[in-house]
Amino acid sequence: MPRLIARLDIKGPDLVKGIHLEGLRALGSPGEFARHYYQAGIDELIYQDIVASLYQRNSLHAFIQATARDTFIPLTVGGGLRSIDDIRAVLRAGADKVALNTAAVANPDLVREASRVFGSSTIVVAIEAIRQPDGRYLASTDCGREMTNLEVVAWAQQAEQLGAGEILLTSVDREGTGQGFDLALTASVSTAVGIPVIAHGGAGTPAHLASALLEGHADAIAVASMFHYSAIESLTRESHGAIEGNQEFLRGGGRHGRFMGHSVPSLKAALRASGIAMRSPTRVPA
Repeated sequence: MPRLIARLDIKGPDLVKGIHLEGLRALGSPGEFARHYYQAGIDELIYQDIVASLYQRNSLHAFIQATARDTFIPLTVGGGLRSIDDIRAVLRAGADKVALNTAAVANPDLVREASRVFGSSTIVVAIEAIRQPDGRYLASTDCGREMTNLEVVAWAQQAEQLGAGEILLTSVDREGTGQGFDLALTASVSTAVGIPVIAHGGAGTPAHLASALLEGHADAIAVASMFHYSAIESLTRESHGAIEGNQEFLRGGGRHGRFMGHSVPSLKAALRASGIAMRSPTRVPA
């Protein structure tokens, strides 16, 4: 059954959001957003430390521990995980899965070893795809900052062979734009591998989500902007974690306005109306 996942990009103490993984603005406390989505019925969460690879460390352990105490759904953590010890540390902190990108590209054997030690279902290979002028899709690392020569479909197939249990596929070109998923990219990867593919990057309407599942053949969808900008108004009434300057930006409308009005229940209802079976919460929201 398809999964609806909330992706939370984290920089320092803040949940952040940008466009094409750049131009980041702080939105508030990651833990508060995670609890909000859990109570609303989200299927899974992804925490991504977006500067971890740059600084060669993952600093989310406190967030992971707090989220593991407050939520009881799968939590994937990515960013700055370069060794078996790094992976073990975030799993011990409470993560259920880890997402590897930069380190997997630099050392593919890490995927093989990690899947052997922790199990394939624990290892997600994250692929940040950028479309080239000739139509090819190449993988990038460091949140789209560094290009590789790895063709995306071939890299996804290699990741599966190495033991990855899942692919987190981001279209850097579409990320944060609300223009819809790159369906050609999503379908090419989804049909080339036998492991689940999570589509990420471009969601702006419920129809975009349905297309990623039906036309892109994705197994799950990771959503950020469509959730965050709608959630922030209710959260900031209760939370002390948001930054006032960013509240001025949000109240001013701007490019984020296209994402307003969506929630976990409303998106699941829209997908069901499109004939897509979605999971119902197995818990009573707090």
